Amino acid sequence: MKTFFVRIFDFFNTIQSKIAFYPTLFAFSGFLFALLMMYLEQQGISRKVMDLLPQLMVEDGDTALTVLSACLGGLISLMVFSFSMVMLLLSQASSNYSPRLLPGLISDKRHQLILGVYLASILYIIFTLFSIEPSEKKYTLPGVSVLLGILFTITCLVAFIYFIHNISQSIQINNILDTIFSDSRKRLKHLIDSKKEVPLSFPDTENWHKYKVGHSGYIQNIAINNILDICEREHTKIYITIPKGLFALSNAVFLKSEKKLDKEVVEQVISNISFSKGELVEDNYILAFKQITEIAVKAMSPGINDPGTAINAIDYLTELFALRMLKGDQTIITQNNKILLRIATVRFNELTYNVMSSLRTYCKHDPIMVQKILWMLNYLRNQPAVEESYHASINEEIQTMINETRKSLECERDILAISKILKA
Repeated sequence: MKTFFVRIFDFFNTIQSKIAFYPTLFAFSGFLFALLMMYLEQQGISRKVMDLLPQLMVEDGDTALTVLSACLGGLISLMVFSFSMVMLLLSQASSNYSPRLLPGLISDKRHQLILGVYLASILYIIFTLFSIEPSEKKYTLPGVSVLLGILFTITCLVAFIYFIHNISQSIQINNILDTIFSDSRKRLKHLIDSKKEVPLSFPDTENWHKYKVGHSGYIQNIAINNILDICEREHTKIYITIPKGLFALSNAVFLKSEKKLDKEVVEQVISNISFSKGELVEDNYILAFKQITEIAVKAMSPGINDPGTAINAIDYLTELFALRMLKGDQTIITQNNKILLRIATVRFNELTYNVMSSLRTYCKHDPIMVQKILWMLNYLRNQPAVEESYHASINEEIQTMINETRKSLECERDILAISKILKA
């Protein structure tokens, strides 16, 4: 039963990031509301409202058809234009910044909700038109339905104004960086706050029994409590060898167990781990480092040549690295005071190397960018860390950056300026 609920949660977590999720829900709601209004019209709701507020009701069938037809045509044009702007936003973000940004932009609920309002209004007006006869008089017209159709159209116009404002903000790189940073910081803080004080020792897994996952995909979510129950039931310890958020290959070793497990037990463990074909920052903070690094690298490419954006990206990387230094390199989970589960984690030195190797390659020829990167590293080595090895990794990256810079820069004044930063 627990596995079933985990699957439902993972399914909902996946589909809500699709651009068609909320528009589909709203469209279905618009259809149901149109059917509800047809039923209420048969009960005489328009006749009652006509007696109370006659000035709000349409008194002629031809007029009602003309008004709703105009609203319908306008809303269809509005939705096509809005959808085209979303596609333009995605295309520009992919070409100017990074294709990795697309899942986050597509999952923007504000765009989905606005498109959903359009679709719901369009479907409502279409089915309302079916219930209008040109020869109908005011007491037989679905007046309330027509009035609601007009109000929905006005709502869509207001939503379109907000949509223009929102999409103009979404394409700005500062807002994109801030969104990525906020999501990853929230995820990192959750991991740091939920960490329990456990011994940092785990048995050597070299000779443990090894198992493959059988299919490929990005590790999205892990039902830790269910796997802990399996460990206790089978009297074993389990090591998940691939970090969450990374791609698991079908024939690679995925699980290690202290004791040999039956095929059914291995399938139970794997069934509590969900896989997807994409990545989201909300599930994997490592993706934020990749995205921000790619934005900086793309900005420093000859085709873009935007060092200002690269500097902004390094500022956000600095804060993320400082927060990551408060998290340990090992994820060891206990239950009933027994160490039962270890999940592989991207180690800090691996993370810094992956980020810095890309930045070094594309930024070592620019003295301003070199100064900014060294400022970041110098700041980080003075920050608190849960493990002393973090500072050693940073010092190693500083020395590597200096060596590569001396090979790339020829101006003595630039080299002197960089040396002053290190002394400071």
